[in-house]
Amino acid sequence: MGSILAFLTLLLIGFVFGKMNEMNHFRRLDQDEQTYAHIDVYNIKRPTEPLAADGVLVSGNVVIAVDYFKVIVAGLKTLIGGQLGTYQSLMTRARREAVLRLKREASELGADAVYNVRIEFSTVGANPRGVGGVELFAYGTAVKRP
Repeated sequence: MGSILAFLTLLLIGFVFGKMNEMNHFRRLDQDEQTYAHIDVYNIKRPTEPLAADGVLVSGNVVIAVDYFKVIVAGLKTLIGGQLGTYQSLMTRARREAVLRLKREASELGADAVYNVRIEFSTVGANPRGVGGVELFAYGTAVKRP
């Protein structure tokens, strides 16, 4: 009985602190995205207007760990089916962070737009229990418009 209570207590602590960390990350993303809102991001290959200079490759990379609580919830959810909201939140955070880092690099180069933006995904550090993380790599061509 004591080990079950300890497990549930640790699970609750993990849930609370994990949720707080996730909410803080979303808040920081909201603030940082406003800071770099002046940088336009396009998935089209080439700009339609003339450019002030040649483009430069920029990228943003992020690895976000999957916590045990998300693994447990996702495991239970797979029994009944449906969307895995815990993983969707993880992927949303990773995508937003990777694009934000790409925009930050473009801003440091004096660019005001990034074209041909692509996002690559991979899992990292996964073990037989399925715990690991996700890596998102965003890249594109930063340009300065006249």
